[in-house]
Amino acid sequence: MLFKRLFFIFSGLCMLQSAAAQEHNALQVEMNKVRLSFYLDGDGRPVYALAYNGRLVIADSRQGFVLEQDSLFYKGFAITGTEKSSVNETWQPVWGEVSSIRDHYEQLTVHLKQQQAPGYLLDLVFRVFEDGMGFRYEFPQQPGLKYFIVKDELTEFNLTSDPLTFWIPGDYDSNEYAYTTSKLSQVNNTQQVQSATDIAVRTVPDPYAVQTPLMMKTEDNLYINIHEAALVNYPAMQLHVNGAVHQLTSSLVPDAVGNKAYLHAPCKTPWRTIIVSDKAADVLASKLILNLNEPPAATDLSWIRPMKFVGVWWEMQTGKSTWNYADAASERGKDDLVPNGRHGANTANVKKYIDFAAANNIKGVLVEGWNTGWEDWFGNWKENVFDFVTPYPDFNVKEIEDYAAAKGVQMIMHNETSGSATNYERQLDTAFRFMQAYGYPAVKTGYVGKIIPRGEHHDGQWMVNHYERVAQKGMQYHIMIDAHEPPRPTGLQRTYPNWLACEAGRGNEYNAFSNGNAPEHETILPFTRLMGGPMDYTPGIFKLKGYAPNMPDRQVHTTLAKQLALYVTIYSPVQMVADLPENYAAHADAFNFIKEVPVDWNDTRIIAAEPGDYITIARKEKGKSNWYVGAITDENSRKAAIPLQFLDKGKKYRATVYADAPDADWKKNPEAYQIKTSVVDANTVLTIQLAAGGGAAIAIQPM
Repeated sequence: MLFKRLFFIFSGLCMLQSAAAQEHNALQVEMNKVRLSFYLDGDGRPVYALAYNGRLVIADSRQGFVLEQDSLFYKGFAITGTEKSSVNETWQPVWGEVSSIRDHYEQLTVHLKQQQAPGYLLDLVFRVFEDGMGFRYEFPQQPGLKYFIVKDELTEFNLTSDPLTFWIPGDYDSNEYAYTTSKLSQVNNTQQVQSATDIAVRTVPDPYAVQTPLMMKTEDNLYINIHEAALVNYPAMQLHVNGAVHQLTSSLVPDAVGNKAYLHAPCKTPWRTIIVSDKAADVLASKLILNLNEPPAATDLSWIRPMKFVGVWWEMQTGKSTWNYADAASERGKDDLVPNGRHGANTANVKKYIDFAAANNIKGVLVEGWNTGWEDWFGNWKENVFDFVTPYPDFNVKEIEDYAAAKGVQMIMHNETSGSATNYERQLDTAFRFMQAYGYPAVKTGYVGKIIPRGEHHDGQWMVNHYERVAQKGMQYHIMIDAHEPPRPTGLQRTYPNWLACEAGRGNEYNAFSNGNAPEHETILPFTRLMGGPMDYTPGIFKLKGYAPNMPDRQVHTTLAKQLALYVTIYSPVQMVADLPENYAAHADAFNFIKEVPVDWNDTRIIAAEPGDYITIARKEKGKSNWYVGAITDENSRKAAIPLQFLDKGKKYRATVYADAPDADWKKNPEAYQIKTSVVDANTVLTIQLAAGGGAAIAIQPM
């Protein structure tokens, strides 16, 4: 009874807010089922609301700032003018999930001026799409507001109910938490932060802060996703939760002295994005965030080539070998290091990975731990750890370059900065010229540890600018980037298509050194972390138990078939073939799927999806007629019904299904799988049993 009473009270408040919008002659913009309303309230505060198919999604929510020179930069405004425009065009990404993207929106620009002297100006720009909206703040050129400091952004997202929420803590330095599913009103990250001892750096001063992209589902089956687009020259936006009133407020990551952003008018903030639908699949299919980013400035992008790669990495994660050449650092340099005999990045071992890649048509080999400095890099907050050009004595750069070239394989560089971004920026030109000289077209960067400049955070404005500078430098040197430990992506891969992927989330590696990822984890990631861009998740682990010698009980929380399906369901233009070569040899028939599955696509169809439960996705290979399907489930077994309506009518195809065996189970029997082949067409509906924590991968090729 109390719940019903509260529901009616809250519904009444929503109706009052809608009435308030009408009373103030709100400006409105509509597209299909999405409607934006905007007005100034009685105090001159900007207020917006968003409805979907006649249902209020975001109730009246205020906007504005606290500036260092104007603590009331959120009220006292008057509208001095408005502009409306429409866009309906298509563009072609350099790589991606589809070959063509439609950009269709209605735009409203509202010009505001504070009525009290000195009369500061502020513009609000709204873009309404068929699946949601984005808005940002623009500070026009104006007298009295040139260089200025943002102390707080006061953007609100007032929800109309208490939705089921898929969240991780709002940490200034890490996105690598396991997801919690709860009502919004139940968000409190204290326990999650305290127990996450597997995360190197944790900075979470607000127990009610959550990270974006934030995925929510209402009781009446509306799916709402809140994030941001085009994060440039500004800190990452997290969200403070006021569960009692179902309110989210922007919370910007501060710098070393507590300020949020340093700006110079004219300037603009990133877009705040809201995607909404009554179908979960529509959320995954949305291109709203990409559309809110700018196209690339460069015209010659032919050097950007997605690829699969193997690496001397999993053996380090599982303890078979080490990144460091010696067990202790030497003040006299690399020539005085005492080898520990377990160093993985040695010439002979790397050649084995090159041979494996060449034999299986895998284009890249990543080598971590090749350069000096690993003996004292972790946890020391030391500035000058790596120089990014000096190899260990057992790693012959030239010999490996020649060997890889002869095999038709490209080497991928690894630059771990140990969090010292200042040192990396000083070395960046040298490092990229070194890569050019030795034929490395791509680099995986890392930022494990506390950031230098000291006091800055991974997700603050200084580091946001640093990651962009690295991408810009990569464009200059024709280097592709795979960034680890950055802020979660916001669609900047459109502007910098050489920025192929990021980590910025809890990847497969946590199955090696931690308690792993729950079976539902991979069914949540596409609705959260992947909304902003591709993830280097490192799938493809085949030895699912007994891979960590010192921890015999550790296991990956999926079946082998699900590891195959992740190549389709977790999108990335750089997919790692993450396990050891000998573990693939034990399952050569299943490994055929990894050998064949592409990383670049012409088309993508979201067949079925429910956050935290299951996902089925079909993708068409770029430039070919082959389709690949991935289906995954959480801890519950279930049947996946997969209609093949996306196939060309009147054509026959051969479908090879890699599925869980009848007795497969992620915990009890994870490596049990079966492979079946059948003839299918556009009228076929495949029904596949997914084991608990399981999945299925399907290769479909014209006959």
